[in-house]
Amino acid sequence: MGKLQLKSIKKSFGDTEVIRNVDLMIEDGEFVVFVGPSGCGKSTLLRMIAGLETADSGAIEIDGIDVSKSDPSKRGIAMVFQTYALYPHMTVEENMAFGLEMAGMPLAERQKLVEKTARTLHLEPYLKRKPKQLSGGQRQRVAIGRAIVRDPKIFLFDEPLSNLDAELRVRMRIEIAKLHADLGATMVYVTHDQVEALTLASRIVVLRDGRVEQVGTPLELYSDPDNAFVAGFIGSPKMNFIPATLSGRTEAGGARLNAPDLGLHDIVVMPRDANSEIPPQIVLGIRPEHFLEPDADGSVNVSLMPEVIEHLGGVSYVYTDAGRDTSLIAEVRGKPNLKIATELHLSVRPVDCLLFDSQGRRL
Repeated sequence: MGKLQLKSIKKSFGDTEVIRNVDLMIEDGEFVVFVGPSGCGKSTLLRMIAGLETADSGAIEIDGIDVSKSDPSKRGIAMVFQTYALYPHMTVEENMAFGLEMAGMPLAERQKLVEKTARTLHLEPYLKRKPKQLSGGQRQRVAIGRAIVRDPKIFLFDEPLSNLDAELRVRMRIEIAKLHADLGATMVYVTHDQVEALTLASRIVVLRDGRVEQVGTPLELYSDPDNAFVAGFIGSPKMNFIPATLSGRTEAGGARLNAPDLGLHDIVVMPRDANSEIPPQIVLGIRPEHFLEPDADGSVNVSLMPEVIEHLGGVSYVYTDAGRDTSLIAEVRGKPNLKIATELHLSVRPVDCLLFDSQGRRL
């Protein structure tokens, strides 16, 4: 079992509060990813779970047992760090077996576990090599293997792919996803890369300034964010936020809006709660990928004036007012001949639009 519960966790460094009353339940076998901008507290929270930092208050429970004051070695966890932290003078085999040796496991049993783990991670040809003879991806696999041989209740990953190049990150991401499927173990993973979060997680925890902004599946956070911060952080390129004014309400509770920056007038968008009060000045959220061909079913036509165009083969990103507060990004497919300063006609569906107030709260 590997059930993890955080109860009212708080942590400060001096006068700076870095974790603010975090409550979280992680079920056995889940792959939970902590995401957020630098300084949001995600690594500190992971280190407290590992026992490398002590919470000022609250409790950390693993399988119902409070381990808040327990030594890291007694918590049944294994951690994979951003830096591989391998012993340079030891072989791959010795690195993977070192923790087992320190725990007093007999040699024959150690060798059996290391060989089994090496097969899982495709490390058999490298067991007699030293870290300097390995690539970055191979070293990271050794670090993961060192964690696996301990058979922990919970795996902790602290930005394990950030030191790898782009191609290797994709490959390692797939390997970690497959490893979770094979082991069925509880995994808690910290990253600032929302692509890693979306592709790996069964649930994502979005953090900001030491607080949990929202917890949910990748699809829930993408399609139904609680606020503008989550909406802007999840999804790449990020969501467009366009000033709009309320001109009225429909009988069904829809909001009639005008958004001059998009040339939208009298568009009707349904809020999350049809009975909610909507202020006169609001923000319309539209993802770049939700721009469609003109006159698409159920859509409203818009016109954009491209200022910058990024051509990426089958997809192009069109920027209007690049670098300004009113900057807008539209994803366009199948139009390789787009030109700057030539009006581009697209459309958006009201059902794809989200509403936020001036404080970023979802309406």
